Amino acid sequence: MLNAAAASPGLLGLPTARAVDHYAFTVPRLEEAIAFFTGVLGGRLCYREGPVEDTTGDWMRRKLGVHPRARAHVALVRLDAFTNLELFEYDAPDQRTSPPGPNDVGGHHLALTVSDLETAEQQLGRAGAVRLGPSGPADGSRRWFATPVGLLLSLSAPGRRDGRLFAPGPAAGDAAARHGLGPFCVEYASYTVADLDAATAFFTTVLGAELVASHGGAPEPDGGHWPPGAERCRRVMLRLGPTANCQLTQSAEGALRTRPPRNSDVGGHHLALYVDDVDAAAARLREQEGVTLMGEPETIRTGPIAGDRWLYFTTPAGIQMEIINMPDGALPYESRTEARRATPGALRWQDRP
Repeated sequence: MLNAAAASPGLLGLPTARAVDHYAFTVPRLEEAIAFFTGVLGGRLCYREGPVEDTTGDWMRRKLGVHPRARAHVALVRLDAFTNLELFEYDAPDQRTSPPGPNDVGGHHLALTVSDLETAEQQLGRAGAVRLGPSGPADGSRRWFATPVGLLLSLSAPGRRDGRLFAPGPAAGDAAARHGLGPFCVEYASYTVADLDAATAFFTTVLGAELVASHGGAPEPDGGHWPPGAERCRRVMLRLGPTANCQLTQSAEGALRTRPPRNSDVGGHHLALYVDDVDAAAARLREQEGVTLMGEPETIRTGPIAGDRWLYFTTPAGIQMEIINMPDGALPYESRTEARRATPGALRWQDRP
């Protein structure tokens, strides 16, 4: 007999889903971003793509939601044992070049757990990151940094976490011990949304995320803080598949932007989910209110990830997403480097390693 969690449609997620595949971010300059995530955070560059463009048609608009004449260069960096970052640099006629703030709709950050906050802060400072908010070891266990690549980072020390969240521990990062930041792991990705309740409902009922915690906007219990302009926001913490956590934050009063950035804007982003059957997942998504598929699933025929089957879609959460299936172990880039994408292996969406 199925247990209550397995029997609940809200916990089943997308058909054949396995895990979060990657977090994607659009940066001002791709080379600098690659250098930051590999040289400072110790990630491994797996491959580059590009230019991705359509010089005469509207493929870029239909499939990626950007200006038809936009062009992109892309890189995939494996950040730790479980996390891939897809980095974009766009050239687009209507590009917005400043990223959203943490309180704006479309704001986002990546949270890392590090073994030594002082060492990590020193390393980030040498790399050009700027500490936000109060400084000093007595100001709580979470520290915030604006990085030179346009991405907001938060760092926290290892500590007691809710057991329902994925918590691999800093030593689990396969690249973590090789760099000056010290051992770390990705704790969660965070997205600021216009309607927290609607976004939470989409993540839990359509994607099968598990709601772990809800915060009403009170100060951090550990004495930590939020970046200027984002204090005391309502937020929820979700378990997103077997190897990822996701925080959703309500955009509060005073937000300067009420619409999320496009892929081609600096600060643009999307969240990609690994599924065994892209077409089956797309069929389920097509039935969901507020979801728009951006065309039909396609298979990449040439380049470093030939064989990848993928599809972007928009969501009522205001976060653009992607479903993909990669023939890992048989991708062309693998013949040119020892670096490999992080993959879910045999894990399924409801597994809890």
